[in-house]
Amino acid sequence: MGDLRERFIMCCQNTFSCFKERETVPPSDIKKYDIEVIPNVHTEPPARVIPPIPAEKPKCVYLALYDYMARTDDDLSFHAGDKLEPINKSEDWWYVRGITGISANKQGYVPANYVVPVKSLDAEPWYFPETKRLDAEKMLLSDENQNGSFLIRNCESQTGELSLSVLDNSKVKHYKIKKLDNGGYFLSKSQNFSTLRELVEHYTNNDDGLYIHLREPCKKTIAPETNGLSYNTVDQWEIPRTSVKLLRKLGAGQFGEVFEGIWNDTTAVAVKTLKPGTMDAKDFLQEAQIMKRLRHPKLIQLYAVCTMEEPIYIITELMSNGSLLEYLKKDRGACLRLPTQVELGSQVAAGMAYLELQNYIHRDLAARNVLVGENNVCKVADFGLARVFQKDTGENVYEAKEGTKFPVKWTAPEAMHENKFTIKSDVWSFGILLYEIVTFGQMPYPTLTNYQVVQKLQTGYRMSCPLSCPKYLYEIMCDCWREVPADRPTFETLQWELEDFFEPDVSSYDDASRY
Repeated sequence: MGDLRERFIMCCQNTFSCFKERETVPPSDIKKYDIEVIPNVHTEPPARVIPPIPAEKPKCVYLALYDYMARTDDDLSFHAGDKLEPINKSEDWWYVRGITGISANKQGYVPANYVVPVKSLDAEPWYFPETKRLDAEKMLLSDENQNGSFLIRNCESQTGELSLSVLDNSKVKHYKIKKLDNGGYFLSKSQNFSTLRELVEHYTNNDDGLYIHLREPCKKTIAPETNGLSYNTVDQWEIPRTSVKLLRKLGAGQFGEVFEGIWNDTTAVAVKTLKPGTMDAKDFLQEAQIMKRLRHPKLIQLYAVCTMEEPIYIITELMSNGSLLEYLKKDRGACLRLPTQVELGSQVAAGMAYLELQNYIHRDLAARNVLVGENNVCKVADFGLARVFQKDTGENVYEAKEGTKFPVKWTAPEAMHENKFTIKSDVWSFGILLYEIVTFGQMPYPTLTNYQVVQKLQTGYRMSCPLSCPKYLYEIMCDCWREVPADRPTFETLQWELEDFFEPDVSSYDDASRY
């Protein structure tokens, strides 16, 4: 028994010695002794790494340049100066959230051309980039502006350059803003500025070579036309007839009547009602699809149509002064002077130059189909409708072939005799329109019947120069009436010829002799 007890104690001592030996094996000999290192199961886990909270994406803030009153329940009203955050941008109408002003914390659709990025140059109240020189003068001379009012615009004579227009004692003076190679700006070589804002701030506090201190920016009183009546009518533009109310009759023509109307009890519009049987609804809708895509500041915008029953309604933007023909007849020289008359013609040429660029033909260009708004703004109307008219009862119509009728005194010879309508036949009609403008709406070929006009044009006859019409302007008319269509000018050429009719007052610009 004693031996057995002693052997058990020795076995335990050997076992203990073995464990002790394993504990003292240095790390460098682990591989030598082929000992597996077992991690301590009681070791604390590594600290949890919490990812940083991403910074909030900065808001894309836009500034409203004009007031807008909601036209539908889906729209958002706002005032000029309100700030908005776009949520969804489509081409013409954006869904936004109001940040400040009457739109704060509200959402809805707004016209995209009423807002600009808040930190952009376009947000500056004095920046009018696409304004032409004559338009700048008209705006600055309006009653809303005071002495020292100003704006900065693109220079017409030099692409990429800028001009400063300033109201000084009922006259508008223009200065060229020159650019430095490093991107700076200056009026005088003695004063350079890194930005246009710095330039404006400087000349607001110092005349420093200008005739007058800059004061308040020119008022932006006229908001642009929205593209379409609302977000919902941009694509679905066949609208319920019940949404349109006719208010007062503005005029009547060969194919129907024109009314001032209101859409959705919110928006002033013009409504042309076509006589039953005037045109086939299907043909008209095909043409209207094209017409609606044609957008230019000098073209009347087609908003919507009602074709489900007769009379067909054509809903367009409203021009307060009606047709150019009636506008000219009513004035008869009381207010309109030659510079304004030439400007009216240049605006029509600008609209037609756009149609020319789009390979589109008007077919019935005349003063009766041009509309006039505030400040003598002109826009071409009824483009394309002549293509789909079915019949006509007007006396100024010439039937060259069976079923083919024309307003003879406005129609080019090749269109009358061969039914060949091109942009060059529109140029011929434009020459007649210029005659209407300078004679305050007088009937062309005043002493001739339609039949006599047809016969005399074949012999090379052309109207003589109207009284008080400058020779240069009459020469432009004659260029439009050249016998060979290819010899007639383009509308682009006609536009710049009329815009340059009166040479700018070069002395009013900052020139090298001054600085």
